[in-house]
Amino acid sequence: MSGTIFGSLKVRNYRLFTTGQLVKLLGTWMLFTAQDWLVLQLSDNSASALGIVTALQFAPVLLLTLYGGQLADRYDKRHLLLIANAAAALVATLLGVLVVTGVVNLWWVFVTAGLFGAISAIEAPVRQAFVSELVNNELLPNALSLSSATFNTARVVGPAVAGMIIALLDDRTGPIFLLTAALSVGPLVSLIRMRAAELFRAERRTIAAREARTVDGLRYVRRRPDLSLVIFLVLVIGLVGFNFQLTLAVLARVEFKVDAQYFGLLTTAIAIGALGGALASSRRLARPSIWLVLTAALLFGGFETLVGFAPSFSLAVLLLLPTGFFMVYFAQAANQRVQLGTDAAFRGRVMALYVLVFLGSTPLGALVIGWCAERYGPRSGIWVGGAASMLAALIVTVLQLRKVGGKVRVHLRPRPHVHVDTPVLEPVR
Repeated sequence: MSGTIFGSLKVRNYRLFTTGQLVKLLGTWMLFTAQDWLVLQLSDNSASALGIVTALQFAPVLLLTLYGGQLADRYDKRHLLLIANAAAALVATLLGVLVVTGVVNLWWVFVTAGLFGAISAIEAPVRQAFVSELVNNELLPNALSLSSATFNTARVVGPAVAGMIIALLDDRTGPIFLLTAALSVGPLVSLIRMRAAELFRAERRTIAAREARTVDGLRYVRRRPDLSLVIFLVLVIGLVGFNFQLTLAVLARVEFKVDAQYFGLLTTAIAIGALGGALASSRRLARPSIWLVLTAALLFGGFETLVGFAPSFSLAVLLLLPTGFFMVYFAQAANQRVQLGTDAAFRGRVMALYVLVFLGSTPLGALVIGWCAERYGPRSGIWVGGAASMLAALIVTVLQLRKVGGKVRVHLRPRPHVHVDTPVLEPVR
């Protein structure tokens, strides 16, 4: 079992990459937790202010992510990641100094959130595409899942540690930002120590850099319905269903009226479930089917809806476990279906589009969900997202059935019943 679940860690470059990412992401999730708490402190518990910060953090994705994918297909991905991670460390240091010295105000948080967003918009598609250079094709599904497990391990530990530190320091958040800056050195060390000769870089025909155009990546996806349907589903669910950074903070402080430590418990619960979903995905050895993606999306939407109606804090924590599981199980299945179905020459640009719809939809969604939570109560921001996610999954299911020729027929028999006929499918690219 260990050879299947953790097989990619036998590769030295991937092991270094994962270690550096874990260190960095621990600090990143601590920073996000502290940032959300700081915004609520500075804005008198305003859900709209938190929505603005979330939007600013993700808005650059709309402008820069496709360019980041173009850079990933043109230049050395390892060098690009070194630059991006160094810039993130500088911004974290700036925010930490502002908070510790007492100079910070809400506008400074807006500015640094925008800077983090700009860096992430370039870094994310490069990092996604770089994973395919760390291991061979046989280990790639496992490597993608373990990268998600690393991300969600940080989500388990980071918010919990941040919540405890904030409580111990009487609601002070400055030291957490400085600690984040120190942890940002981790991926820099790992990237420098990698052996470039051991990277799995696809043999490609020599082309001028200007020929790796963004528009060619978009045309490539348009010609591939097996990619475009999944990306559409990720767009909708990312828009309305993945706003937990906003909704859980408001739910904890406004609805359940708990302190920072218990807010960390909510985020830890969803992260534990997410870690389980990532590990469950790590045993996958081939490209997942569209039906697996759709089933995971429906279950995620259903559990998120239940969280929105949870009558107590303890029940909300319990329901966040399966919500987190299917959130990541869906995201991983979608990611693997797109990445494993994409030619190496287009992978940077296609993954940039994936990141764009996955993260770029969050600014719009955060503003809408933040307004909804403030206007109709904090619960509405959660159950509306879950219900809309289920609806999107059902729509894509119908489109997929039409695409493969499936039909839904009602047979009038002594006891009428609904029967679904789906033809035997040829493997979909």
